[in-house]
Amino acid sequence: MNGKTLTWSGSPAVRMRKRLTLLVAVVALIGATVGLPGTAHASAQPHSSGVALTIPVVAPFTGVDAALGPIYETACLAATQEINLVGGVLGHQINCKTVDTRGDPADAVPAVGQMYATTKNIAFVIGCTSDEASTVVPVFGSNKTVSFCMTGESEFDAVKFPYFFRLVPPDAADAVAMVAIAKNKGYKKIALAFGNDAGSQTFVAPAEAAIAKAGNMKIVSNQTLDINATTFQSEAQAIVAAKPQVIMMEALGAAGVALLSEVYQLNGKKMIPIIGTSAMIDPTFFAGITKAVGTQNFIKNFDADNQVSTGNTPAYPLFSKLVLAQKGKVKGIGNVATLLQAPGMVHLYDAINIASLAMVMSGSTSGSVYKNDILAITAGAPGAKVVSSFAAGLAALKAHKKIQYLGVGGTYHFDAFHTSFGAFEDMHYTAAGTTVNAGTLNPALLNSLKAF
Repeated sequence: MNGKTLTWSGSPAVRMRKRLTLLVAVVALIGATVGLPGTAHASAQPHSSGVALTIPVVAPFTGVDAALGPIYETACLAATQEINLVGGVLGHQINCKTVDTRGDPADAVPAVGQMYATTKNIAFVIGCTSDEASTVVPVFGSNKTVSFCMTGESEFDAVKFPYFFRLVPPDAADAVAMVAIAKNKGYKKIALAFGNDAGSQTFVAPAEAAIAKAGNMKIVSNQTLDINATTFQSEAQAIVAAKPQVIMMEALGAAGVALLSEVYQLNGKKMIPIIGTSAMIDPTFFAGITKAVGTQNFIKNFDADNQVSTGNTPAYPLFSKLVLAQKGKVKGIGNVATLLQAPGMVHLYDAINIASLAMVMSGSTSGSVYKNDILAITAGAPGAKVVSSFAAGLAALKAHKKIQYLGVGGTYHFDAFHTSFGAFEDMHYTAAGTTVNAGTLNPALLNSLKAF
């Protein structure tokens, strides 16, 4: 945060580079088996004017994290609706295509191989979560495909992939923000409850380190949840017996609902306060838990950290209109209004606008040509016109003006490893399932809890 390159605690950068080098080799070997194209894939070449471009949404649509894919797909449909209405990108209309990784790194590789084998004119990729990013990002890079991923994995903190961008912080930063919320509320006895999936487990060690650094906090229970399970009786009993003041957690969908329902019952039908990750700003989780414990009972006892996306930017009114227009279009999405501040919705919508404007700015749909213009558009330049929509950016570029994109999530400033860090806020749910900002977290407090 503060615009500086961060080096998180854990494995040194050299070890991470070796790990990722080996990973790339393994992925290449798998790719040869399933027929992945090499570095000269057609998506790296300019496309003929008028040919539709495709944005693959590479994410879980089935499996334990299946709630994520539909959110990302909705973001794609919302952003491309405006882009297509004003003529598309360089004469190309844009389509969205779902690619189901099942939330599994092994399943993701053949799914992406099939994507390349059957999809022409790929503009760029959005999605890819912490579940599968480590295996698919190298494949995107080898095909010169720009990707915007919703991953917090530490592998990407200090190793550069030229075609990879992320608009969310590493999970280590997310975990620090959770601990900051707990400290602000005066909680000292903490229970941890995180799913056994890769995306959830990346929070655990950073949370432990931040709690230790806080000095006056201690972990009284640390539970790993089998996210395929339907009951968590033993874990709930352990948490209640430890008498924590708060539970810090990430367990998406049914798993989180099951655990908290059982804790609620075992605790004499009294809620233990919860601090969730930004991924728990999720309509499936909200619908399930409010049914189990009551809406008011839940919303009074739940906080989630999130990067600032409160609806106070000029981009928000159009964004809101476009998202709401997708009602009923995506399977697995009920009330789209509950998604307006979901991180995947906000940041991937912005990512699509940024990449599309970069293609216009460069005059090319080739990732190898326009990727550097992504950095130019987000950083801005002296005298640049600030724009908050694709249409406004397109008009400014046609008038030969420099632009800076101010999106729903604010401004984006990428570090040397193409990660953009923003301020964090404490989010509360409303009774309607939407969220509000209960307060922006103090940067000094966040820095004091960093264990890197």
